[in-house]
Parts: sequence; C-alpha cells; structure tokens
Amino acid sequence: MNLTEKTLKRNTVYEGRILRLNVDEVQLPDGAKSEREYIKHSGGAAVLLVKDGKVLLVRQYRYAYGKVLYEIPAGKLNAGEDAAVAAARELEEETGYRAELSHALDIFPTPGYTNEVIRIYFADKFEYKGSNPDDGEFLECEFIELEKVLQMIECGLICDAKTVAAVYKYCLGRK
Repeated sequence: MNLTEKTLKRNTVYEGRILRLNVDEVQLPDGAKSEREYIKHSGGAAVLLVKDGKVLLVRQYRYAYGKVLYEIPAGKLNAGEDAAVAAARELEEETGYRAELSHALDIFPTPGYTNEVIRIYFADKFEYKGSNPDDGEFLECEFIELEKVLQMIECGLICDAKTVAAVYKYCLGRK
C-alpha cells in the first residue's frame, strides 16, 4: 500500500524567526482530503562531549516547559548552514570547547507536527578555549559522571530527547 499523502494546497499561517506554521490540504492514500498542520523548522545540531567518563551538559531554562533542563549543547541551524558547522559553533559558544566532530545520529524529535531534524555529533578531540554565549542566553555547564547521567534519564530528571538519544547511542558503543 502506498502511504504517501499528496499536497494539494499549502497555506502559511505564521512565519517567525525560527519556525513557520503551515496548514496544508492533502490527499490521503484512499483519495480522501484532509488538513495537515505542521511546523517547518530549519533543524538543529547537538554535540555529546564525554571527558574522563563525564558527560558535558548545560542547564538552561526552557520557557515552553517552564523549568530548567539538562541538555547536551545544541542550537538551531541558520538558513543553509551545514549541521556540523552549527554543532561546532554551538559547542564553543555554550561551553568554550572546540572539537573534532563525528556524526552519531539524526533524530526526528516530534514527527507528528514538525519537519525538524536534529543532527547529533560526538566530540572526539577537544580543547577548552572559553565560552561566548549568545546575547540573552543564560546557561551553566557541568560535567556529570556517565552513570549518574543514565540514572538521571531513568528517573526522569533528564527528559530532553536529543540528550537521551545521544547518551544511549554513546552507550551502545558509538556504532
């Protein structure tokens, strides 16, 4: 069975700095028509840096959740930007580390309503150069033992999808 939906009409409802909200009319595989609301997003990039058995995490207030979250360093891609370049930039801005990066995996954080793809990298060779966060960006960096990070995931203290995926991928032996 062909599961593809055909776009019949595209309607952009909102366009902001980081996302665009579309409401499209589509034709379903059975020929019926429906609407699809989705957010078009430029994507993101993230880096897992492990040093001496400790994971580098940032703590940052996330307005949409109303609380401080533990996350690996990450940020959105600028228009046309290579994900590896964005990942390196975000790692240095947020944590002060420069690194050689190797691609680990891509995740689709919420495929039900956005086309966002987050490309996750592992930091291989790295050195500290000094952080330089963006204006209006407030965060704290902390190295936490890998075993403790796994416990934080298991007890729900770390819920960020990109962080969970990166840590589990790392634990699987970086395959």
